[in-house]
Amino acid sequence: MAFTRMQTSVLVSLSAATLGTLLAVHAEAGDRRRGLVIVPNPPVGAPIHGLTPEQETLFWEGREYYSTPLPVEDGLGPIFNKSNCRSCHSNPDGGPGNIQVEHFAFLDEKSEEPFQMLPGGTLRQLVAIAAGCEETLPPEANFVTNRITPGMMGYGLVEAIADADIAANADPDDLDGDGVSGRVHWVDDPATGATGRAGRFGWKSIIATVKTFSGDAALNEMGLTNDVFGEENAPNGDLDILALCDEVPDPEDHPDEHGLTFVDHVTAFQRYMTAPPQSPRSGMSGEAVFNDLGCNGCHVASFTTIDDPGLEPALRNTVVRPYSDFLLHDMGLLGDGMPQGDATGQEFRTTPLMGVARRLAMLHDGRVSGGTLDDRLRAAIQAHGPFGEGAAAANAFASMDKNDEFLLFEFLKSLGRADFDQNDDDAIDLADWTAFLDCAAVDVTITPDMPCGIADIDQDGDVDAADLRSFLLAFEGENGDCDCDGVSNLEEIFLGAADADLDGVPDDCPAPCPADLTCDRQVNGADLGLMIAAWGSCADCREDLNGDGLVNGADLGLMIAGWGACP
Repeated sequence: MAFTRMQTSVLVSLSAATLGTLLAVHAEAGDRRRGLVIVPNPPVGAPIHGLTPEQETLFWEGREYYSTPLPVEDGLGPIFNKSNCRSCHSNPDGGPGNIQVEHFAFLDEKSEEPFQMLPGGTLRQLVAIAAGCEETLPPEANFVTNRITPGMMGYGLVEAIADADIAANADPDDLDGDGVSGRVHWVDDPATGATGRAGRFGWKSIIATVKTFSGDAALNEMGLTNDVFGEENAPNGDLDILALCDEVPDPEDHPDEHGLTFVDHVTAFQRYMTAPPQSPRSGMSGEAVFNDLGCNGCHVASFTTIDDPGLEPALRNTVVRPYSDFLLHDMGLLGDGMPQGDATGQEFRTTPLMGVARRLAMLHDGRVSGGTLDDRLRAAIQAHGPFGEGAAAANAFASMDKNDEFLLFEFLKSLGRADFDQNDDDAIDLADWTAFLDCAAVDVTITPDMPCGIADIDQDGDVDAADLRSFLLAFEGENGDCDCDGVSNLEEIFLGAADADLDGVPDDCPAPCPADLTCDRQVNGADLGLMIAAWGSCADCREDLNGDGLVNGADLGLMIAGWGACP
């Protein structure tokens, strides 16, 4: 089993008995149970569970490429919007952002094809590498619209949804008469050469795979030609300006010593990023309200990825909960008027709601921003009416009572919340530990609607030892074994040990003695032998007394300073 870096650091501090149990457990289909332990959803922006060490390395390396500015000499520009991916996808890296990009065109209502592209395409790049290379808004452009950047979290799983499963939700002729008539945006995929794929990425589902998304963004947002899109954008379509401003031969994205390009690296990062967490995982009354409103007619809760032996096991035959059907829908007044591919100006893909609790700006142009999350959710739902396929749901929302609205919003707030994160700060720390203990003391049946619902990860109605084992995997603080009895500090406290100062260490623990590696309350030759055996590079090991990732003379000096009986 593979763990994230954070989880690995937690594992080394668990008791031997707990650690043995965790390493022996096995996966069960559906709910990510592993033996008696439900492994918590990875935190936002973490790698997906089940990656091989090599794949996890690609994830972390890809994240570095994602956040590092691209220099001009490596192909940035000559026109671009940002010099790195993180600038647009920033909440977290790979997530949604608030940056707007500008699209333009000439609109002639009297023409058979009223939407007419001007030289240079529809996307205006706002920055240039030098004076005289800029792209301007053409004077004849009488149509302008803005869009914000969507997130890519969990999109390796979304890529692995079968085309047929997306098409199964389509009802282009509204045969069931519910007013929802979504249709598949069938596209060709330049990255693989495949034709007739179900689009799923982009505001209008114009892209089918993460690599094509990466290649498209590399070219159009950064000016980096690559093996997917190899033709440079000329400022306003002017090839003479391009010739003067672009001195790097195409394609500009070259393989490194491992044969991987920039596009390959950021593709790996995005494909291997976990989906936003959801806690509680099921059973909230607000989801029933969501369904009663008809929101699930477009925002389909879950899919199971394909069981293809050629796909990485971490992505194969796995449930993903995007709350989207990835189909095109007529959005009435929410349409931006700009066609793309076979999508009309009034159509948009159903925006996935996974992670919606974290979004600072909503709708395609970010018009809904500021205020509280409740304010943003309310405004975004109301904007689905009065016309279009979302109108019935918006009208039903307008007439619902305040209690149902509260339940609905509480459910939507669960989409993006990590397991055990009681204060929604994206860190499972001592504050969450204190809340976990309080929930363990509750003497009523815990339901998913209660605040303690996110502490009851197995959803059996109470917070008990089974939930503790999962909490210890998620906990990001230190959890040692201060009395060296094989039971970790947090386990001792859960079992009744006093912790008056709420520091996660039992009050009756002896004074710390870090150099006592054998737990005999002596620092002597036995401890020295363990340190020598661990000499060199050392990740999260006890012998690294100063925590610098190395066992060396500095640690030896600390051991000698503490030689003898522990305090």
